Amino acid sequence: MTITADTPQTGGRTARPVWKATATFPEPPKGWKGASKLEEFIDAMIDLGQTGQIFGEHGIGKTATFFTHIPDKYPDTALVFVPAANLTPDDLLVNTPVRDPRTNDLVLRQLIMRQLRPGTPFVLLIDDALQAGETIQSQLMQVACNWTLGEFDLRELGCIGVFLTDNESLTETATRRSDLAILDRMVTVKITATDTSWRIKLAERFPHHDLSGVFKIWTGLSPALRQLLSPRTLEHILDCALAGFPLEWGLPLLNGDRLRLVEALKDGTPGPDRTDETLDRIATALGVRNPEHTPDAVRRVVREAVARRWAVLIQGPPGCGKTEVVREVVREELGHDPIYFSLPVTNVEDLCAPVPTVDGSLDNLLAQRFTAPGDKVIVWDEYNRPKDKSAFAKLMEITQEWSIAGRRIPGLRAQIALQNPPYHLGRKMLVARNNIAQATRFTASLQVRPEDIPANEWLIATYGPIAETVLEWWKADIDDEGREWITKRTLERLIKLHRRGMDLEMAKVYLGDGEYAPVPLNALESRLADKPRTGLGDIAANLEAWEQRLRAGNEVSGEGTNDTDVVHQVLANAELSQLREHIDTVARLLACLPPKLKSSYLVGQSEEKQRFWIDAFARMPRN
Repeated sequence: MTITADTPQTGGRTARPVWKATATFPEPPKGWKGASKLEEFIDAMIDLGQTGQIFGEHGIGKTATFFTHIPDKYPDTALVFVPAANLTPDDLLVNTPVRDPRTNDLVLRQLIMRQLRPGTPFVLLIDDALQAGETIQSQLMQVACNWTLGEFDLRELGCIGVFLTDNESLTETATRRSDLAILDRMVTVKITATDTSWRIKLAERFPHHDLSGVFKIWTGLSPALRQLLSPRTLEHILDCALAGFPLEWGLPLLNGDRLRLVEALKDGTPGPDRTDETLDRIATALGVRNPEHTPDAVRRVVREAVARRWAVLIQGPPGCGKTEVVREVVREELGHDPIYFSLPVTNVEDLCAPVPTVDGSLDNLLAQRFTAPGDKVIVWDEYNRPKDKSAFAKLMEITQEWSIAGRRIPGLRAQIALQNPPYHLGRKMLVARNNIAQATRFTASLQVRPEDIPANEWLIATYGPIAETVLEWWKADIDDEGREWITKRTLERLIKLHRRGMDLEMAKVYLGDGEYAPVPLNALESRLADKPRTGLGDIAANLEAWEQRLRAGNEVSGEGTNDTDVVHQVLANAELSQLREHIDTVARLLACLPPKLKSSYLVGQSEEKQRFWIDAFARMPRN
């Protein structure tokens, strides 16, 4: 049988949808029949009462097609979405003791998940079935083959269609179906990105932006690169581009590394890296910049996530202050703390738990934090260190579908996942791996460095002048590798031990066998002992002398002398709170610095720091 858009239709469908004009497609594309190949397949399987099995690459819109097509074409029909990879055996069916009303004896009764009893006709979509465990796969195969589950007939419960969607690649699935008795019960289609309406849906999502140039760039890539740059990933790149972020943030972090658009050559060696070239071309097609750097990146992306309902992944070294900054920004945006989970100590029961109901269904009680009224942001800390597979499976449903146990989380505005890289300072971290389908669920994926996290201001606000001294040492007296060893957590320990008069060596990371992190503390001890040093406060205390030295340096050279370099370094390293405290001093120093150095203070700074420098320039004394 050839399935076309003109195949006779039954089941109370709506008419062909009205065309939605966009900047990309003011008129329907040439050859558009009103339905994609996948949508035609869905309609045919519902008409025929056959189980449909759909294979296709990740991120091409398999699942999304069901979420848009079923409500549009079958308005009185519910879509029951079952993320198989995230299920545990008790989620679908459970035997529970109940009192037999006839004999008053306890008997076992099967309870079926509430979603399979919606009270209306429904289409059952089983997603990623090949990623499920063996017990779940057995249950799902009974559903797929017979439309039954345990003692329940799904047709009697209102089911009008059963579909399974999977990625066929073994890098993304746990197994393949090989039992002919099962395979002989399904109608199977293998699709590609051309078989879904992803271009039209993406154009509808960005109706005021002409994406035709972007689509042309994507079409011009090789099949291997198009598979890497899936439509889902392309959507994330568009989100980042239109928010003013680097386009590479839309590329996923796969096992800690940024996905690169590199195609293997015939001999198996990597071909040329097309990433930067492709992203720059996409930015040009959109008429936006592709910035290399974003000041105050973590704060900005969290605010954007809350405003635009994004899921964001932030990867950075341990102890740099990621979690505290995210919590602070969420409090600023929502007026209350985020819902916080630390994955190493999170159990399935912390998220939801199945319970029987009086109508004979198996429902899930959600954690109270999910159901509380008001807006919510979830922070998943130590995202790649889950306690066990079952907890991570539940977590994946939330991050992928913004639901738990099939129920939407009300008021969920954003999800922020925080994790460490697989390696840090040459040492392997105990973190889990991910696959490409999981990695591409985040709209933006950031790799941050300690200097990207504004934890220094918190240290100064909390510990005062001692923190200023320790930070001056951290910025000026140790090298880049030393700063990686001395995290913000370590800085806080150094401050606390100094205040108690204890040996500072104990604050460093202990590596075993009497060895601590290889960073000498002599210079710090000298600073804390109030030996000669130069900071912004010291310069302010001797301002006139420093002005004379700077003017003398300008007479020697247009670029100044060593004194000029010292002042420049102090100003460049100072935190915003320190600069504000000494703004008049800063303004007088600026007047004595070479023009080349003055302009550098506005480059690559956060908006707050840029405003400060503009104010400081305005206060410069006029000669």
